[in-house]
Amino acid sequence: MSSANDLMSRINERYSALSKGQKLLAAYITDNYDKAVFLTAAKLGEVVGVSESTVVRFAMHLGYKGYPQFQQALADLVRGKLHTMQRMEDVYGRISQSEILSTVLLSDADRIRETLQTLDEQTFNLAVETLLNARRIYVIGLRSCAPIAEFLAFYLNLMMEQVQLLHTTSSSELFEQMLHISKEDAIVGISFPRYSMRTLKVMEFANSRKAKVITLTDSVHSPMNLYSSCNLIAYSDMSSIVDSLVAPLSVINALILAVCMKRQKKVVKNLELLEQVWEEYQVYGKDEIDYIDDTIDIRYTGVEQKESGT
Repeated sequence: MSSANDLMSRINERYSALSKGQKLLAAYITDNYDKAVFLTAAKLGEVVGVSESTVVRFAMHLGYKGYPQFQQALADLVRGKLHTMQRMEDVYGRISQSEILSTVLLSDADRIRETLQTLDEQTFNLAVETLLNARRIYVIGLRSCAPIAEFLAFYLNLMMEQVQLLHTTSSSELFEQMLHISKEDAIVGISFPRYSMRTLKVMEFANSRKAKVITLTDSVHSPMNLYSSCNLIAYSDMSSIVDSLVAPLSVINALILAVCMKRQKKVVKNLELLEQVWEEYQVYGKDEIDYIDDTIDIRYTGVEQKESGT
């Protein structure tokens, strides 16, 4: 095919119309296209657990004349991935090592500015209200998105009573964790290229249960928006092997602050309760530095002494 991304675009656009077996193929290919490219139709079906005819029908459903043309599209996709390092050299090879820091930070700043200019404020406010009104909030972000998903869940947990971070390498375990999701709940799905098919399947399941679905992704054309009624767009593109998630993290920071401002009394109460728990169970003990007290505790066997700090 003419475009290395054409195959993934076809899968994303037609995913909702795929059969159950074809969705299993889509999930495997999305996460393992570098392995799938070497497999025959029969072997791919064996690996995924579907018939060879299902594999061939899957290829034709995506618009290819047969499996050989589909396999060629896989090869184009793999070649595109192999050229990532070359693209990085094209962009950054002309700058010196001393300029890398400023170049990367300025690039991230551009992504934040672009996000600010394009992110719809009404959509952002809808996301805030959805979180505030949800009985339970689920958060999912896999691979490189896992750290920012955990960041969001951590702070939402300080403000909400029921927040669950979905994190696992098994699709079945993901569904087990959200077995009781319903229309009273909300889920935040975070995914950027390469999009996670497991995240998409989780959001499809949440949507089928009438839960409120919020996405944080990079484009209005992202497959993550298939099952979402509230799409937060943050730019992440960068000519590098490392994902730039600075703009998405800024959007998450804004979400956290907006929810916090709406729940100020609740947040203060929860923080006071945490302080009591930390003190009672000596969670932090002497691990924190007191910037007011200029003395340092020095403990010997059974004897506590204080010396002035310098």
